[in-house]
Amino acid sequence: MKKRMKIKGRLRVYLQASLFLGILLAFVNLGIYFLDIRAAFLMSGAMVFYFAVVLILLFYNKPIIMNELISFATEYGQIQRALLRDMEIPYILMDESGKVMWSNDAFNLLVHKENGYRKVITNLFPTITKEKLLSDSNEWKEDVIFDDREFELHMKKVSLRDMAANSDILEEPDYNGYMIAAFFFDNTALKLALRENDNQSLAVGMIYLDNYEEALDSVEEVRRSLLTALVDRKINKYIAALDGITKKIEKDKFLIVLRKESVLQLAASRFDLLDDVKTVNIGNEMAVTLSIGIGLDGLSYAQNYEFSRTAIDLALGRGGDQAVVKTSDNITYYGGKSQQVEKNTRVKARVKAHALSEIITSKDKVIVMGHRMADVDSFGAAVGIYRIALELDRKAHIVLNEVTTSVKPLIDMLKNNSEYEEDMIINNAQAIEAAASNSVLIVVDVNKPSITECPELLRTCKSIVVLDHHRQGTETIENATLSYVEPYASSACEMVTEILQYVKDGIKPRNEESNCLYSGIMIDTNNFMTKTGVRTFEAAAYLRRNGTDVTRVRKLFREDATEYKAKADAVSHAQIYRDVYAISVCKAQGVQSPTIVGAQAANELLNIKGIKASFILTDYQDRIFISARSIDEVNVQIIMERMGGGGHMNTAGVQLEGATIEDAMNLIKETLDAMIEEGELQ
Repeated sequence: MKKRMKIKGRLRVYLQASLFLGILLAFVNLGIYFLDIRAAFLMSGAMVFYFAVVLILLFYNKPIIMNELISFATEYGQIQRALLRDMEIPYILMDESGKVMWSNDAFNLLVHKENGYRKVITNLFPTITKEKLLSDSNEWKEDVIFDDREFELHMKKVSLRDMAANSDILEEPDYNGYMIAAFFFDNTALKLALRENDNQSLAVGMIYLDNYEEALDSVEEVRRSLLTALVDRKINKYIAALDGITKKIEKDKFLIVLRKESVLQLAASRFDLLDDVKTVNIGNEMAVTLSIGIGLDGLSYAQNYEFSRTAIDLALGRGGDQAVVKTSDNITYYGGKSQQVEKNTRVKARVKAHALSEIITSKDKVIVMGHRMADVDSFGAAVGIYRIALELDRKAHIVLNEVTTSVKPLIDMLKNNSEYEEDMIINNAQAIEAAASNSVLIVVDVNKPSITECPELLRTCKSIVVLDHHRQGTETIENATLSYVEPYASSACEMVTEILQYVKDGIKPRNEESNCLYSGIMIDTNNFMTKTGVRTFEAAAYLRRNGTDVTRVRKLFREDATEYKAKADAVSHAQIYRDVYAISVCKAQGVQSPTIVGAQAANELLNIKGIKASFILTDYQDRIFISARSIDEVNVQIIMERMGGGGHMNTAGVQLEGATIEDAMNLIKETLDAMIEEGELQ
């Protein structure tokens, strides 16, 4: 076998060099024959002897050289194997399915297995799935954890094509098999150091007292300073225990500086400072509530401060009594279990009304829109803004594409009145065309861009005004020229009614417009039973003085027999989950506006004794609409936000795409279970 083996490369040239030199010597000898015949014969004899010696040595040494080369290669391979086996970095070879074919001592020591472990790697590292092993990538890496140690795993496919081509065993010419080589680099110390460094980074926060003035007014004057001192002490002591710094910057505002590690502790306790402060009681009728905004993980301290300002604005915009933590790519909410405190003063409404008047008068046209599938509150508020625009001598339009059952009586009432122009209500295409000129877009009853009637208008109009009573979420309308969001207001119609009283020293709406505004307040408060405050009744009284026909409004919203039966069916088939949550389905067949009926059914379920929250599911337009309602014990907004929606503490909802009724039902139950386990729900 060794005789059949051939040497190639530089070694072959080296061994055959003496033969090449002998040939050169033969040519020289031939030349000598032309010079001296005796010298040539002598040279020929020497040349024959030279060739004999070279050939004998060449053929004799070749087997010896081959033996030496084979021995070296064998020893070299054993050395390589020993190096891999004794290498301190865990290393394995796997087949295509992830089954371990060979492992070194470091890997065996890591996984506490004897040499010869031949099972699938997924059994030891569940994150290394079969899908990853069969992926098209030839090389990849990922982080894995084993025995509380963190590793960076590098994997690379090693092709066996060349081996198969030269094999005497395999006959498959197109064999594309491969092995997978994997190295485990221990990054435990590095990751620990990085985490420790990250935990020591500074976070900036702001704490506002939501109801400072109201709480002080509820206690006698001589004890007000004591109440303030107790609240200040409670906040300072709490933050100091977290190794943080507190600085009071105004009578009801604090600036705090914490380590990120302390913020994580706060999050783990679900910001129990919110509940701790409520325990301060020296005879005050109203408990003090806080709003906390914290910014962290910014590129600089200044950016963290801006994050905290955004976070506190979100906390206040959502009604207060909650904490918001904002990072560069995430916003997390905590708390928000208390009812919002109604502000008795109308100063803010007057200021916003004057600002709105200035914006409208500076434009040529006013475009008003609410949310998709407009309800009575959305349309009523739009009608109120329409009246303001006309009183300020500006052309106005209301954007409305789909007329729901609830809104149809109001639209018919306006269309039957010759005082209103035909282009009062326009669709999306007409609105986009109208927005091309010098116009202002006023968005009512919604602050989430994705569910507005025409999201394209938000990009078309440079001047945008937002009037809404829903709690703000992560998705908000940005760069608004004027934003008036009051979560404590019962409805958008209530807010617009207040604004009407401060534009041009008071605007008297027409009877039809008063009916629209009154209808919005009535529907959103469930006939003045929920979220009604002093200002709600004052707004209703103002509208009543301006021609609202209460009897006509009631007749406008009498239900169709089919809708009434659908609502009754949803109530009768409700299932009670965990003894306090009512969940049911509203059937959409034969009902023109099933989502409205579903919302009404959710309100009806709250009349059942012991029910804290109700959820009605409606399959409509290839989506699952969920209407969530509560009275005072459960914040349905945070439940719906978990599922991608939002709303109020007592009124919220979500739309699910690509889901079935069963999927939505299970999602509600899973969300409730998770929030109860986490302590967000009782």
